[in-house]
Amino acid sequence: MSSLELQHHPHHDGSPAFVTGVDGAAVASHALGDRVRVRLQVPHAAGIDVVHVRTIPDTEPRYRPARRVGTQDAVDLWDAEVELVNPTTRYRFLCDGPGGSGWVTQIGFVEHDVPDTWDFVLVTAPPVPTWVADAVLYQIFPDRFARGGVSDDWPRWAQPAAWDEPVATDHPASMRQLYGGDLPGIAQHVDHLLDLGVTGIYLNPVFPAPENHRYCASSFGHVDPFLGGDEALAELSRTLHEQGLRILGDLTLNHSGSTHEWFETARADPDSDEAGFYHFTDHPHRYEGWMGVATLPKFDHRSAALRKRLYDGPDSIAARWLRAPFHLDGWRVDAANVAGRSGEIDRSPQLQRLLLATARAERPDAYVLAEHCHDATADLQGHGWHGTMDYTGFTRPVWSWLRDPEVQVGLIGPPVAVPRRTAESAVRTMRLVHGQLPWRSVVNSLIPLGSHDTARWAHVAGDRDRRHVGLVWQLSFPGVPSLFYGDEIGLGGATDDQARAPMPWDEADRWDMVTWSHTRRLVGIRRGSVALRHGGLRWLHVGDDDLVYLRDHPAERVLVHLARAPADAVELDAGAVMATGGTALLDHPDLAADGAVLVLPGTGGATARMWRLDRRDGSTDC
Repeated sequence: MSSLELQHHPHHDGSPAFVTGVDGAAVASHALGDRVRVRLQVPHAAGIDVVHVRTIPDTEPRYRPARRVGTQDAVDLWDAEVELVNPTTRYRFLCDGPGGSGWVTQIGFVEHDVPDTWDFVLVTAPPVPTWVADAVLYQIFPDRFARGGVSDDWPRWAQPAAWDEPVATDHPASMRQLYGGDLPGIAQHVDHLLDLGVTGIYLNPVFPAPENHRYCASSFGHVDPFLGGDEALAELSRTLHEQGLRILGDLTLNHSGSTHEWFETARADPDSDEAGFYHFTDHPHRYEGWMGVATLPKFDHRSAALRKRLYDGPDSIAARWLRAPFHLDGWRVDAANVAGRSGEIDRSPQLQRLLLATARAERPDAYVLAEHCHDATADLQGHGWHGTMDYTGFTRPVWSWLRDPEVQVGLIGPPVAVPRRTAESAVRTMRLVHGQLPWRSVVNSLIPLGSHDTARWAHVAGDRDRRHVGLVWQLSFPGVPSLFYGDEIGLGGATDDQARAPMPWDEADRWDMVTWSHTRRLVGIRRGSVALRHGGLRWLHVGDDDLVYLRDHPAERVLVHLARAPADAVELDAGAVMATGGTALLDHPDLAADGAVLVLPGTGGATARMWRLDRRDGSTDC
C-alpha cells in the first residue's frame, strides 16, 4: 500500500463524521424504516465524478445516486441516503470517473468486485451503552493484585505462596499456587486506578473454585469466602462506583467445574433437572468436557431449566449480580465462542439473545462482552454480543509488527510463534477482520496488548521504545483499551503463568516509572480526546516499519504516526488530509504544512507521534 494511493482513495467509515441522521445530527441507534445519511470523502486526485450508494434490501441490489454537497481545495464530499429496510442493512459505494471505476467497502477502495461480506453495516439492535466507547479498562486477576488479609482460612486444595515467591509454571502447581489476593485488597488500591486514569476494572472470576483462576466454579451463587465473600464484592463495587469507576464481572456460560453443586447433583440423580444441564453420554461417568478436560463439564443449553437458572430472566445468575447490592456493570463471558455449541447443536444465537435481554431488563447500561480467541466475525454482526476481546483484529497484528525480533512467543492457539511481519501485513489483517463487522462491534470490543491468557506485553515488545509505541497504538485506536494489571509499570512475563505474577506493590525497583508516566499520560490524552474515543479510522500511509492513520470526528481530528525502526519521512497531501498543520500531543514538534505537503519527519528508531490537526474549513456547498 503506497501512502500516495491511500491518501487519494475515497474514504468512508461508520463513525459520526460519516454516518448521521438525514438532518446531519448524530444518531445513537437505528430502527426499521429510518433513513440515514452516509458521507463519502473523495479526493480530487482520485478522478471520480460519479458516486452511487448500493444497498441490498431483501437481498436485491439497489442503487441510489449520491449528491456532491461540498468541496474543499482537494476533496469533494458526497452524501447519499440509506433506508433501513431490514434489521441488518449493508451498503457500499460505487465510484466512477476519468480515474477509473471501483467500490468503496470496509476494506477500502478496490478496483475489482468483492463479496457483500465487506459492505458497511447498519443494524437496528438496541444501542450499546454509551459509557463503553469512553472506557479504558484495567484487568485484575483477583489472586495476584493485592492482599487485604480478609481470611487466613486457606482452601484445602491451595499451595500457599508468599507474595514475592516465584510463580509456579508446572502443572498442577501452576493452578494450585495461591497468593491470597482478595477483593478488599483491590479496594485498598483504588487510588492507583484513579491516578492511572482508567474508567473501570474487568475482574476475572470471583466464584469459589478449586484452582486459582476460578474458571472451574463450584458455585455461581456466592463469592469465594477467601476473596471476602458477597459483602466484599458489594463493598468493592460501591467503592468503585463512588469514584465514578465501572466494574465488569466474568461469567462462564460454557461450563462449570466438576465440583460444582449442579454437576454433583446431576451425577447423583439422572432424573434431576441438573442432569439435563450437561452433555452426558454414559451417565454418570462419561460426559463432554470443554476441550476434553474432565474437570470442566460442558453445559447443554437445550435445557430450559439451565437457561432459567443461568441467564434467562430476573431470577438467573446473570441477572442477580447486576443488581443491588453488587451492581456489576456487565459481564465478560468466558469461552463465549463455544458456549451453546456442540457438534450439530448450536444454541449460541439464542444464548446471546436471552442474556442480552436479561442484562438490559436488569440495567439498560449493562455491557456484554464475549471472549473469542480467533475469528469472531460471525458472532459480532450487531444483534448479539456488544463486542469481543479483539485478539484477532488487534492483538495479534500488533504483536506481529512490534514484537522483539529476538523473542519467540505464541498467542493463544497456534503451535508456532507469532511471526514478525511488516506494517502492511498487520494493517491488512486489521482491515480484513474489522471489514466484516458493523462499526459498533469494532468500537465496543476490547483491544488488549495482553491478558491473563498471554505473555506480558513488555516481554513481547522487548524494549521500552517498542513497548511505548504499542501503548500509543492501543490508546489511540478504535475500541476499548484494556490494560492488564502491571502493564502500566512494565511488568514482564514470558508465558501466561508468568504474566500472572503478583503486583509488586512494595518493590519499587520493579516499577518502570517512565512507562508509568507514559501510560498515565496516554490514558489522559485518550479520555480528553473525542476523536480518539469516537472518531473514525482512515489509513494514510503503511510501509514496512511505519504507519500513519487519522482519527476523524466532526469536533476533532488526530493524526497518529507509529514506527518500529528507523523510517524515512512521510509526505502527506495537505489538501487530501484537509489540514494545514497540527499541535503535538506528545513530546515532539508541532506539524506544519510546507506548501501543499505535510511532512512527518523520519524516525531514528521505534517512535510514536500524535498531532491534533488544525481545522481546514474552506469548504463550499455545491
